[in-house]
This record gives sequence, structure tokens and C-alpha cells, in this order.
Amino acid sequence: MSKVESAIRATYFSIIGNTVLAIIKGLAGFFGNSYALVADAIESTTDIFASFLVLFGIKYSNKPADKNHPYGHGRAEPLITFLVVGFLITSATIIAYESILHIGTPHDLPKSWTLYVLGAIIVWKEYSFQLVLKRSKETNSSSLRADAWHHRSDAITSVAAFVGIAIALFLGKGFESADDWAALFASGFILYNSYLIFRPALSEIMDEHVHDDLIETIRTVSKSVDGIITTEKCFIRKSGMKYHVDLHAIVKATISVKEGHDLAHQLKDTLRAEIPEIGHVLIHIEPN
Repeated sequence: MSKVESAIRATYFSIIGNTVLAIIKGLAGFFGNSYALVADAIESTTDIFASFLVLFGIKYSNKPADKNHPYGHGRAEPLITFLVVGFLITSATIIAYESILHIGTPHDLPKSWTLYVLGAIIVWKEYSFQLVLKRSKETNSSSLRADAWHHRSDAITSVAAFVGIAIALFLGKGFESADDWAALFASGFILYNSYLIFRPALSEIMDEHVHDDLIETIRTVSKSVDGIITTEKCFIRKSGMKYHVDLHAIVKATISVKEGHDLAHQLKDTLRAEIPEIGHVLIHIEPN
């Protein structure tokens, strides 16, 4: 299975899972008198739309290079990530606003059975987070990583709801709002996660230097090519699931232009064979 197919499957997994959970949470929250669960359902609903955006971003960013996009369409991925973050911030704002309204409004205690629903949801969302995060690392997909953190923030929201409902049930009358305070806390955590997702995507758009490990690997592979003495400058920029490389390679000054040209091609082919996540490679030959 290719990296693109793996990423797409992970996204479909998120869409189906979030749809089922949004329905379960919404019904459980409504009939169980729990706004924390309703807030959880709101987040899962926004997650569905966010996952569709991720799916679009993965498919679009992996379109082949064309005349207008010689480096491909990979930069669509971090742009989609920004939109996903927007969904997260919107859901957090709605949850916080509704929580504050409910805190000051008298209401019944949540039903005890909602704790069982939440327990199952927490386990499932943590499993979903681990699975999608693993796929994001395998595919180098920033938008899929954002989708994974949607699952983690959903799990934390559910944990907060579990704690809030447990406090309300255990302490009884007068503590009904513990459920709402839990939802408010969850909204703050979602905002914090939004920043954690946004930062790497911004780094990708700005071509920030954050690829020291990959640069070291490139230098090691380069020196294994016959005729390459060492490497000098090495610049990397991430675009979608691929890394584009500009590399200065040092060779003997006595070789011909054709030999230098052939060495550059050999080095490029070796790098792409040994490091599959590398996309475009530009080799500049430096005489020693």
C-alpha cells in the first residue's frame, strides 16, 4: 500500500468514526442531561467536516507536478491544516460560550449511565489517535497529524466530561454545574491543541529549518557515492508528504564537466532510492 493510500484510508476511518460518535454523544447528552456530552458531540461534528477537508487536502496535494506547479501541489496540505485548526477553534469557542451560559442556569443532574458511554468513547478515541498519528508519521502528512490530534482533543474532552459528570453525581445537588465546568475546561484544551497543530504547518509554509536529522542522513548517503568527497550546503523544504532538497556536493576539481554532470545524476538517483520521502533534488557540484 502506498503512503497516499494509507493516508486516505486513515482519513476515511476518522470520518466514519466521528460520524458514529457524534450521533452517540448527541443522543446520550440529550437524554442523559449532560451538556459536556453535547459539547463533545459538537466537537465530533466539526471533526467530520475537518476530516473531509483533510481527505481533500491529501488527494489534491499528491497530484503530480504540472506546468503551473513544477514542485507539485504539496503546499495544499498545510493550508488545509490551517482550515482544520479553524474548525477546532470554532468548536472550542461554541463549547466555551454554551458552557458559560449553562453554568448559570439551573438544571438536572446528569444520568449515571452517561459515564459508561463516556468510558467507551475515551478508549476508542485514544485508539483512533494512536492509529492516525502512526499513519501521519509513516506518510509525513501534516494534515493527517492534525486529524490525529482531533482524536486526542476529543478524548481529552471526553475525559473532562467524565470527571465533571462523576463530580456532579458523587456530590449531588448543588454541583450540577460541574458538568458544564468540565466542558469549559475541555474548550481551553482544544484551543491549546489548536496551537500545537498550527505551529508545524506554519513551519512548513515558511520553510523553517527543522530537518537536521534528514540533513544528516542525506550527507551520509551522499558520501557513499563514488566520487563524492563530501557535501557542503544542504537546504530542505517540506511540501506535502515529500521533502525537496538543494545540495552542494564537493568533487575533485580535475574531473570533466561531463563527469561532474554524471556524478550529480548518480547522487540524485541514490538519494531518491535510499530516502523515498525525498521529492525534487537539485545538486550543485563544487570543485575541491
